[in-house]
Amino acid sequence: MSTAATRYEHIVLDDHGVPTIAGTTMKVVELVLDRDAHGWSAEELKFQHPYLSLGQIHSALAFYWDHQAELDSDISRRVAKMDQIRQSVSLPPLLARKKPDN
Repeated sequence: MSTAATRYEHIVLDDHGVPTIAGTTMKVVELVLDRDAHGWSAEELKFQHPYLSLGQIHSALAFYWDHQAELDSDISRRVAKMDQIRQSVSLPPLLARKKPDN
């Protein structure tokens, strides 16, 4: 896999133009989704992802804020695709028989 440098020290674009944290397989949108889903600060993101440096995390968040509309669109597209996949897959028999929690 080849990458292209960006003006953000720790962010590269993969073969498909997806911003990724250099030296890892983590996409910028994955880190942003963790932050949004859990309300995590940069320090908590570091605790949850000890293989990332605070510099990498801050660079990824800066990249996100500078490209928010484009990345939010990518996130929406990914969520829609997941919803489509969920709807097309039937539940395994064991889960289908499980009664919903009340």
